[in-house]
Amino acid sequence: MEFKDLLIQKINDNLLGLVFTPVEFREELSLTLNKKDIVRISRFLKDDSELSFNLCEDITAIDWARRTFRFTIVYHLFSMNNKFRLRLKCDVDEEDCAIDSVSSVWKTADWEERETYDMYGIHFNNHPDLRRMYMPEDFEYYPLRKDFPLMGIPGSLPLPKK
Repeated sequence: MEFKDLLIQKINDNLLGLVFTPVEFREELSLTLNKKDIVRISRFLKDDSELSFNLCEDITAIDWARRTFRFTIVYHLFSMNNKFRLRLKCDVDEEDCAIDSVSSVWKTADWEERETYDMYGIHFNNHPDLRRMYMPEDFEYYPLRKDFPLMGIPGSLPLPKK
């Protein structure tokens, strides 16, 4: 049995009621699921001794601008024991622009979630220290959103003097 088949079978057997859509593209697996299940599946993927997704490599977002759900949060996970990469994807609506933090599962998620918050404005519930990393705290815009102008917003951020 291939590892991806084992992974899907173990999720189905152990996380009853979890609805997800597996998609394989170029021999890489992505699971799309409801944002309310992100902590539950993350903890299972990390703690299961056979799966052992012990590294959260990155968390980012996609701004679709004009879809039903504006954003998709993408988690890039890696199982060092199995040498297998997995992506988890959750849609987030602009009106409820929040998802639960997985920083209690993977410590590296702390910084990755902060970066996603800073650049896209997506709030991570229960994050231990959700503050901006690159932009000033009082900066009201999110630079990686599609509606942010390519040249920035004149006067929104003071530039250093020469």
